Order: sequence, then structure tokens, then C-alpha cells
Amino acid sequence: MDELDPFATPNRHPTPTRPLLGLTILVVEDSRYASEAMRLLCLRSGARIRRADCLKSAYRHLQVYRPAVIVIDLGLPDGSGLSLIRDLAESVPRVGVILGTSGEDTGETLAMSAGADGFLAKPVTSLAVFQQAVLTRLPAEDRPAGLRLCDDEQIEPDPLAFQDDMAHVADVLNESQDDKVLDYVAQFVGGIARSAGDTSLADAAAGLARTRANGGPVASDTARIAGLVQERLLHRKAI
Repeated sequence: MDELDPFATPNRHPTPTRPLLGLTILVVEDSRYASEAMRLLCLRSGARIRRADCLKSAYRHLQVYRPAVIVIDLGLPDGSGLSLIRDLAESVPRVGVILGTSGEDTGETLAMSAGADGFLAKPVTSLAVFQQAVLTRLPAEDRPAGLRLCDDEQIEPDPLAFQDDMAHVADVLNESQDDKVLDYVAQFVGGIARSAGDTSLADAAAGLARTRANGGPVASDTARIAGLVQERLLHRKAI
């Protein structure tokens, strides 16, 4: 169970319907939309959730308490989540369960190579998949006794969280469009778009990523993403 956790409530034990009751899960994720999905999954499972939106914030959290589970997005605004996975995998005492998450095809291989115990492919919307990823890696004494109800509920994050992410992208592009920023925007937008089922935005993000990888001019790709983002902010596109 959680150690050194000021948020912990004593004598809360998992049940068949709330198998993660008593656990604190730290989610290191910069997307509000993805974070909202994780919040709903934790809520349905009985777990407490704490969120860090960057590596710096995650390390601050870990100075205060050690969660039972940490879910780490691989693409963060101040660096790669892989570095945090490596640090935690080698730390003593170790966080009980380390899970990587990403929408990239290579994400699972990279996360497992860095020392993660498991991987959640975005979008993470299945309650059963989320619970299984955590429970199968917990110590036996922290799992619910007896049979567990396998609820394959599909959660749906609040569309307002998607709007928050669009506003974040607009702010980032207004501040800078250097190479590092554009790589981050391509990764961030691509992940949100796939999670939200927004194919136009996903295609635009993939186009920017390809252009950056090939060393080509990025003005048109960047303008395309900026235009789609503004369109969604102005018209609050249904997702």
C-alpha cells in the first residue's frame, strides 16, 4: 500500500467493485483531456488520484509521498517521461507499480526498456483494461480478495478538458515556434487528437511530425495546426 502518503486514509481495503480502494495513483500527464480520463478511471476504481503536469511537478510530488502506482506519459513539456521511469525503476525504496502511457507506436517498447512494469496505450478509456494493468502488478496482499467484477465500462472525458488542451496549444504556439516546441506540439496534439477521435487534427499533427523528421519547412504544417486549433476553440467542435 501507499507509504509516506499524507493523503492516505487508514483501514480502507479493496472490494470486488472498487478494487483499487486505498491506493494513491500519481498521474504525470500534461493533457487535461487524458488526465480527466484517468481521473474517471481512478474514481470508478476507488483510487485517489494526484496529478503532475510536468517532470518538475512530478519530482516535487515524490519528495512529499510515495504513491502506490505512478502512470507516466512519455511526452512531457519539460522532457521525456522515460527519464522519470528510469529514475523510479532504480530508486530505493521503489514505487510499487510504474506504468508508462503514450499514443505512439514505439511507446510500449521504450517504456518497458526504461524499466516500467507495464504500459497503457492511449486512449485509455476501458475500466477493465486500466484495472487489470494495475492489479496484475500489485503485491498479492494489496489485491481484493475473492472474485472481482470485471466492468468493461468505457469512460468519456468532459469535452471541456479538450478545449483546455486546445487553449494550451494555442498559447504554446503564440509564445514560440522553435524546433523543440514544434516537436512537443506535434506529439501533444497527436495524442489528444487520437484520444478524442479527431482525425483532421491527428493528420495535421502527423504531418508536422513527418516534416520535422525529414528536415523540411514547417510553416504550412504549423499554420494548419494553428488554424484547426483556433477552429475548435471558436466553434467548440463536438468530439
